[in-house]
Amino acid sequence: MKKHSIKLIAALSVFSMLALPGAVFSAEKYAKPDKVTKWVFQPCFDSSDAGWANGLVPWIKAVEEATEGSIKIKLEPSGAITSGSEAFGATAAGMLDGYAGWATVYGGDMPEGMLAFGMAMGANNYRDAWAAMFGDPKYRIGDIVQKAANDRNLQWVGWTSQGPNAMFTKFPVNKWEDLSGKKMRAGGPHALFHAAMGGAPVAMGGGDIYTGLKLGTIDGTYWDTGGIDDMAFQEVIKYAIMPGWCPSQHQEIYVNLDAWKGLNQWQRDRINGIFMDTYFITSRMHAQGVDEALEILEKAGGEVIHFSDEEVKRMRAKAIAEVWPKVAEKSDASAKGVALWKEFLQDIGDL
Repeated sequence: MKKHSIKLIAALSVFSMLALPGAVFSAEKYAKPDKVTKWVFQPCFDSSDAGWANGLVPWIKAVEEATEGSIKIKLEPSGAITSGSEAFGATAAGMLDGYAGWATVYGGDMPEGMLAFGMAMGANNYRDAWAAMFGDPKYRIGDIVQKAANDRNLQWVGWTSQGPNAMFTKFPVNKWEDLSGKKMRAGGPHALFHAAMGGAPVAMGGGDIYTGLKLGTIDGTYWDTGGIDDMAFQEVIKYAIMPGWCPSQHQEIYVNLDAWKGLNQWQRDRINGIFMDTYFITSRMHAQGVDEALEILEKAGGEVIHFSDEEVKRMRAKAIAEVWPKVAEKSDASAKGVALWKEFLQDIGDL
C-alpha cells in the first residue's frame, strides 16, 4: 500500500492542485505578457537559515525562469520591511507580495498551516508527505491548506521539506520518558509535543538559543537538523536525537492573493507548474544538508542517537493521542486535515 501511494506522485496534475477555487478570469491572450511584474518577498527568516539558500532562493529562480523574466522577485531578509512574526500578516494585507515560513509562524495566523508544516511524529520523509498532501487523490490535505490561504487573501505557491526537526540536547534521549522535566526551547507544535512527553517547553527567540544552551538555561532545543551548524549548536550540545519530534518539517511560500490575481493565466500556470519540481529539488537539497550537519556534529565530538522502530511507534501513538487533538481543535478544517493525516498513516502501515 505504501509503495502504491508514493507511485501516484508521478501521475498527479499540478495545475488542478493549486487552482484558485471558484476564480473566473477575463478573456486574455494566453502568452507571456509584455509587462514585467515586480514582487518583493520577505520571509520570517534571514539568509543564515537553511530555508533561504535551499528553499526560497531556488523557488524564486525557478519562477523567474518559468515565467521567462516576466516576473522579477526582490528578496529581503526578515526585519528589512517588517518583523519576522508580522511578515505573514503583512503579505495578506498587501504590504509584501510574498512570504515564506513555518506553519505561518506556528499556526497563529492560519492554524491549517500546521497541516503543511508537519505533524508530530507524522510522515517519515518528504515523499510520504507529498503523497498525503497532493500525490494521492484519496487525501489531498493540501487542498485544505490552500482554501485556508485563499480565505486569508493568500495563494500557497511553494513548499519544501527541511528534513527532521530534531532534538539537540546535552543529555541522551532513547525513549520519550527521558524528556521528562527537561527544559527545551520549543514553540508552537514542538512545544505541544514536548509538554506531552513530560518536558518543560521554554519560549525563546532563535538568537538566544546558543547562549541559553551555553549557560544551562535550557537543556536542549528543537531545530531543523540541517541548520544546526549554521547556529553553531555543535559547540554547546552533545546529542542529536533523530527523528526528533517531526521527521519531515516543512516551509511554505505564499503570495498575496491580489498580486496573484494580477498575473495572467499563463503566468499562474507557469508558477503552478514548478510547485512539484521545486518541492522535490529543494527537499533533496535539505536532505543533503542534514547529512552534512550531522557529520559536523560528530566531528565536534557529538553523538547522533536514532530512536528504535519500537520507540518511534510508541511516540507516534502518544503524539496522535495527545498532540494531534490540540491541532485539530483549532478549526473545523484543521480537524478534517488531522483525520486525513491519521488515515494516511494507517493506510501506509505506519500506524
